[in-house]
Amino acid sequence: MYSKGFRRIFYVLPLLFSLTTVAQKAPERIDPPHWFAGMNSDTLELLVSGSDWTDCTFNLKESTGVTLHRAEQAPNNHYVYLTLVFDKEAPAQTLELIVQKGRKKKSFTYELRERSADPAGLTPADIMYLITPDRFANGDPSNDVVKGSNNMALDRADGFARHGGDLQGIIDHLDYIQDLGVNALWLNPVLEANEFKEPYHGYAISNHYKIDPHYGDLALYGTLMDELKKRDMKMVMDVVYNHFGSQHYLVLDPPADDWIHHFEEYTRSNFRAPVLLDPHAPESEKKRFSEGWFDEHMPDMNYDNKHLATYMIQNTLWWIETFGIDALRIDTYAYPEQDFMAKLAKEVRDEHPGFFLFGETWVHGQQIQSWFPEDMKQRKGEGSGQTSVTDFQLYYALNKGANEPYGWAEGVSRIYYTLAADWLYAHPDSLVTFVDNHDLARYFGSVGEDLNKFKWGVGAMLTTRGIPCIYYGTEILMKETKDHGAIREDFPGGWPSDTLSKFEPSGRNEAENEAYNFIRDLNNLRRKHNALAAGSLTQYTPDQGEYVYFRHDKDETFMILMNGNDSEHVFDLGRYVDFLSNETKLVNALDASDKRGVEPMTLPARGFRIYQLVD
Repeated sequence: MYSKGFRRIFYVLPLLFSLTTVAQKAPERIDPPHWFAGMNSDTLELLVSGSDWTDCTFNLKESTGVTLHRAEQAPNNHYVYLTLVFDKEAPAQTLELIVQKGRKKKSFTYELRERSADPAGLTPADIMYLITPDRFANGDPSNDVVKGSNNMALDRADGFARHGGDLQGIIDHLDYIQDLGVNALWLNPVLEANEFKEPYHGYAISNHYKIDPHYGDLALYGTLMDELKKRDMKMVMDVVYNHFGSQHYLVLDPPADDWIHHFEEYTRSNFRAPVLLDPHAPESEKKRFSEGWFDEHMPDMNYDNKHLATYMIQNTLWWIETFGIDALRIDTYAYPEQDFMAKLAKEVRDEHPGFFLFGETWVHGQQIQSWFPEDMKQRKGEGSGQTSVTDFQLYYALNKGANEPYGWAEGVSRIYYTLAADWLYAHPDSLVTFVDNHDLARYFGSVGEDLNKFKWGVGAMLTTRGIPCIYYGTEILMKETKDHGAIREDFPGGWPSDTLSKFEPSGRNEAENEAYNFIRDLNNLRRKHNALAAGSLTQYTPDQGEYVYFRHDKDETFMILMNGNDSEHVFDLGRYVDFLSNETKLVNALDASDKRGVEPMTLPARGFRIYQLVD
């Protein structure tokens, strides 16, 4: 046990390389496990854990350009914070530190490595593929059951148990993923989640420096990264700051009591992000939103504790530097202390200018969603430091719009009004768009298993502004709409015992191949033409269920037509005089045999077409 509030700080004596406190035994653990020479920040705080650091001293043997500035014993005497300071010219090297208690000494080493990360970031020219690793493919059955895990259950019939998917399964199917036309992977968290409850989804992390052994290890993660780089593909890391898993070693035995938000009795978040900007919200509601626990096994972390904040920022940089992560997706972005989120983004960008981060903002209303991205004038203070957010407002429009009849503000008009509000954003082209994800009903099921409606919504997502993301299995018409366990379906063919593989065209039925080919062709079209990826967007107001918009740059122009009616509709193209004239020629971008002029054209119920304007 430890005495709350107790703290020892030892300052370095300049003639003694760096004298400080620690324990009589070598550390049991040091986080981060290694660091990097040449970082722009000259300070590193090591969290060193052991049995008891009371009355111990710490020496750093002479090194090149590194000093041990301070050791601060945490209120819990199992931990000490060691602050290293680096000169600009400090090279990669192995540091040697000595723990001393009385006459007993132990030495241990700490490695500074060369920096090599060069994150590529994300742009509107990229298309992400989101995978729940446990449900995609089982490439290594030997890790299905890991001895000593808190939850040993493996049951593919249970939507909330582990199913056995892993990193090797993803590596084995990179050809399939690349063939789909995507160039970036976003994996639901793959860090250790040794929880008793629903460990498969990964959002209750129990070790921030370890790959979950059910997925593989750090070496295999490195192999996956190498394979992606060979293919000129990117990795988006899913990170969680708001909460840890209940079985995290820093939760079971925290360095200080205030690392975690505590209540007299269990208090869950109210999940109401608008309280952050609501001028009428009481402080109690704000506190419950930001400090309430996400779930009973997901304790809410307190980033007003500077050591916790440092720990997680350094952890983020460690992953970027060690593996070359290209971008971060931040889970439950609105929930943690927002000044910490801004500090995180700033420190990451101090090391990698322009680094791309996007936050999950599962909220309702443009006025709420638009409060979170960076450079928003309505945000008080320094701003969020956040590059972008998930565009739930367009998600709502694409889902509701496909199922509603046309109306002034209903049906296809929802898409129009959503995009008309882009003036609220400094960078609307960086919003991450989707029709479904790991928390939401499958789009094909949401539109009543209507293939025309499916292509209508997916086609809009892949041709409008933003950075699109496809959830694994959407391309083969996965259709579950029930609960989290059901919508995170196993990909058929990903397990050795599967009798049918939808990774192959021969394993898919006609509709599934039509959906796959439609998405693949649109992905390749978007990645080939800047006008579709990063060009300007001009949309016309919907009329009688007819919605038309153009994507264009200085070289090319595309016209997209959407029939928002449940019956066929004749489009009179004479209205679109800003782009079309009597001499304009149109070529169907997905079917080159379809060439025409600007005469009226008929689209079937919920029809979608894309034409390129040619001279």
